[in-house]
Amino acid sequence: MTVAKAVEILEGQFFNGEDRADMEILAVCGSDLMSDVMAFVKDKVILLTGLVNPQVIRTATLLDIHAIIFVRGKTPSRDMIDMAEEADIILGGTKLPMYISCGKLYEAGLRTGGTRVI
Repeated sequence: MTVAKAVEILEGQFFNGEDRADMEILAVCGSDLMSDVMAFVKDKVILLTGLVNPQVIRTATLLDIHAIIFVRGKTPSRDMIDMAEEADIILGGTKLPMYISCGKLYEAGLRTGGTRVI
């Protein structure tokens, strides 16, 4: 699945990176706790979160996550969008809650991904 398809399934929008949204994703991680995200180490993952602060971008950078979708209608600040651009991270958003978002992506076939060894 591509990032563009995931955003479409979630009836979402892009805040940046729409021109790079053909990137393939194999797994999804839904969490508002960045410590849980750090425990979910997979390749080609998209992060779903309702947490809107710079720590999300820093965590994604550290874990080589290149796409984040903010749930529950949350929107990143201009500073966060600029940070994401510098880190080559695509940002999107959906009004859907986390549970529904994860379920829709699961239903669309986004179920597994390869575990990355660190």
